[in-house]
Amino acid sequence: MRGDQNDYNKGGMIAFVFSMVFTLLFFVYVSFIHKGVDLKEVAEAQPELEQTLAGTEAAPAGPKKIADIAGVQTAWISTPELVEHGAAAYTTNCAMCHGPKGMGDGPAGAALVPKPRNLVEGKWAKSGDSLGLFDTLKNGLPGTSMAPFGHLPVNERWAIVHYIRSITQNKVADNEAALKTKAPSLK
Repeated sequence: MRGDQNDYNKGGMIAFVFSMVFTLLFFVYVSFIHKGVDLKEVAEAQPELEQTLAGTEAAPAGPKKIADIAGVQTAWISTPELVEHGAAAYTTNCAMCHGPKGMGDGPAGAALVPKPRNLVEGKWAKSGDSLGLFDTLKNGLPGTSMAPFGHLPVNERWAIVHYIRSITQNKVADNEAALKTKAPSLK
């Protein structure tokens, strides 16, 4: 019953030695042989990826310059630059669930319950005015798949709000007095 002690778990030892040798060879390859990833190549491919997500063909021109909105003092007032920046921010942060055109048909949204909102149709769970959309972006919607995006800079959230309002067919009128009073203090 005792058997030969030298044969005890010999297969486990062979597997362990093989995995250690493979790991060491892999690290040698990654550290000294593999040339790595050229980050310029990745940056050049980014506009094509964003255009593919947006459902358009890649333009042959170079990357499009997006306005810097960090210094905008009144980001709650819509401008073409904010809408344009909002479109880019939407593609990065929202299109995976809400879809490239805001129809609620994004690839990640297919598995969500409830399904992501169709932003073009705009049947809003909260108020669909600018303050309501901003609050939804900042805090999410409890009981739904809408996660909070309070980590985004304030001006970027406002830009997304302006973009959403530019594509919706159900634009709820803003209460200008409330917007003027509350918006400057929102963070």
